[in-house]
Amino acid sequence: MQTTEYIIELNGVHLYAYHGVIEQERSIGAWYTINASFTISDFSCLENDSIDGTVSYADIYDTICEEMKKPSQLLENVCYRISDKVYSRFTQVSAISITLSKDTPPMGGDRLNAAVTIRSTRE
Repeated sequence: MQTTEYIIELNGVHLYAYHGVIEQERSIGAWYTINASFTISDFSCLENDSIDGTVSYADIYDTICEEMKKPSQLLENVCYRISDKVYSRFTQVSAISITLSKDTPPMGGDRLNAAVTIRSTRE
């Protein structure tokens, strides 16, 4: 067997944070949901059953939480900062896809959320 791709996913990460263009959004805050996938370039853990050959999803979760605590105007900036931090901390990560949703965006009408997705690869 040849493994062609190895991805760690964190889905439905639900956090309260203070992002938005409107000052009120950055002072009152809102709920956000993150779905993210991280392509791992080292496949060694698949056979040797050791954390040394992979990235702990708990550590990635901590990195996401850390970056979500820093207020930003744009969701795009938050996704970029999370990706940048993950790449700098975890050399095994070769590609990232992050979707960040604001659960209750401040606009009229019925809606589920407003979201931004950023996909990137390690340079």
